[in-house]
Amino acid sequence: LQAFLQRVVNGGGRIEREYGLGRGRTDLLIVWPEPTAGAGAAGTAGRRTRKFVIECKVLHKSLERTIREGLEQTAAYMDRCAAEAGHLVIFDRSDRAWDDNVFHRRESADGTDIHVWGM
Repeated sequence: LQAFLQRVVNGGGRIEREYGLGRGRTDLLIVWPEPTAGAGAAGTAGRRTRKFVIECKVLHKSLERTIREGLEQTAAYMDRCAAEAGHLVIFDRSDRAWDDNVFHRRESADGTDIHVWGM
């Protein structure tokens, strides 16, 4: 995750931590300026801003309950800031084997697709 975030910054993007969205705060908001067709040589004209929400949770309850609550929260944050994608990252600090903790799946909350990552 840290290596990806470093590439965002090196590529001209921004990472907002604990970004306030109304009454809540998303853990990470990635803001990525992207040149669109017809952008000038300097790359400033015709840019659009892409936004991605990353919500992080530590597993305290059951995995399914943590996912359900995290999906609702992530979908709400995505809606508030008009993000095009959302990622829910769940950190499991238990003594289980690493292979048992690592997963990726796509879920949906309120009609919004969200990537769920287990670590």
